[in-house]
Amino acid sequence: MSVISTKAISNIDTMNPNIMDTKTMSNDQELAAINRMRLRLNTLIKGKPEVIEQVIICLLARGHLLLEDKPGLGKTTLAKGLSEAIGGKFARIQCTPDLLPSDITGFNIYNQKLHEFEYRPGPVFSDVLLADEINRATPRTQSALLEAMAERQVTVDTVRYQLSSEFFVIATQNPIEQHGTYPLPEAQLDRFAMKLSIGYPSAEDEVRVLQSAIKSKDGIDEEAEEFMSAGELRLLQEKVSCLYVEQSIQRYLVEIARATRSHRQILLGTSPRGLLIWQAVIQARAFLQGRSYVTPEDVQEMAVPVLSVRLGTETGQPEHIIREILDTVPIPT
Repeated sequence: MSVISTKAISNIDTMNPNIMDTKTMSNDQELAAINRMRLRLNTLIKGKPEVIEQVIICLLARGHLLLEDKPGLGKTTLAKGLSEAIGGKFARIQCTPDLLPSDITGFNIYNQKLHEFEYRPGPVFSDVLLADEINRATPRTQSALLEAMAERQVTVDTVRYQLSSEFFVIATQNPIEQHGTYPLPEAQLDRFAMKLSIGYPSAEDEVRVLQSAIKSKDGIDEEAEEFMSAGELRLLQEKVSCLYVEQSIQRYLVEIARATRSHRQILLGTSPRGLLIWQAVIQARAFLQGRSYVTPEDVQEMAVPVLSVRLGTETGQPEHIIREILDTVPIPT
């Protein structure tokens, strides 16, 4: 673990060697960078192109992702592969009840030779952070991580440290084995942009997984690619954030959100923050579709992954309620 003097620096991001002073990217460069990312992730996670597309959308929207799925389906592989695909630094946290906030943010330690405190950065100083089984950490530790997600900074002993501007969290939850867990409150779930499930692969894809494992033991690295730089990712995210959204689409989003707040089976509807995240997500989807504008289809396609993480329902399964609301709200023409 690296050591940094608290007197010397308060912005860790300036030390990131992956940051590239890139001002512009051509359309061909953008397409090539995204296709390399797609290829890398689809090589690692077999038979799940729709999931991969939504992960990339979440990344480009500068959101954070919650994966709720059974063990052994490739969540860690996905996070590692994504960090490689964007040329970033990967870190992993195994959440347990004894995990402390300082285990995430880092801490100060006194250097007797220099007679000053030195800061030891925690795993949040990465580009892609995997928080495995986040619901097994205590609420205090969860709050430390969620603060870093929202502000992209941490405060240790009154000193603020900036995280990477591309800081992306993939948190996982196991839908089974709920004994000894600390479920995330709805207000904290709202920090995530989307919730996804990978699901089991098909029989043919599982055979391909076994075959690729044997090839890797033979030393064949067929996934080697030219990776994206942090500067390129930042430019793509900035372009996504500027993508045009017609006012009628924004009113469509608002009407759906207001419908969630008045629905009899929804305990907690979509907040204005949730609307901002949803708009960023549909901008990213339109960008991946090769469009410079957003359509109602983008809103509908991303409704379930965006809203399911932030709607408190009596049944705990909001997908059918979301579809019902989409059927009742008029679509703009």
